[in-house]
Amino acid sequence: MIEEINKYLSEQMKKVNELYCLIITDRDGVPIIKILNEKCPETSMKQPIFLSTFSTASDQASKLGLGKNESILCIYKNYQILQVNYFPFIIRYIASHKVNTGHMYTLHDHIKPVIEELKLSIGQSIVQ
Repeated sequence: MIEEINKYLSEQMKKVNELYCLIITDRDGVPIIKILNEKCPETSMKQPIFLSTFSTASDQASKLGLGKNESILCIYKNYQILQVNYFPFIIRYIASHKVNTGHMYTLHDHIKPVIEELKLSIGQSIVQ
């Protein structure tokens, strides 16, 4: 099943030019699925704090009185990172700073059904 999910996510990722990686982690930042290409910055994968800080930042952003935070977009000189809370997972997209951010959000809509399957399979493995 994981191989099929990886293949599907790789195909979807190709639809967004200059999208370098898609990472699905648990709330603590433990990677479950990583789809990377050669342009993905290695430093982001080697820094455990990068993958674990979204939950804290999202919780803090939710305290602004605007409702529950669903995503955080960070734009750097050469990259942009979209992190989406899709309980119990966090989906991270790392792309060129030139990428149309709306395309990344649209990609997220396309992969939701796969994430739902992943939720079910992980839930079943926990019960067994």
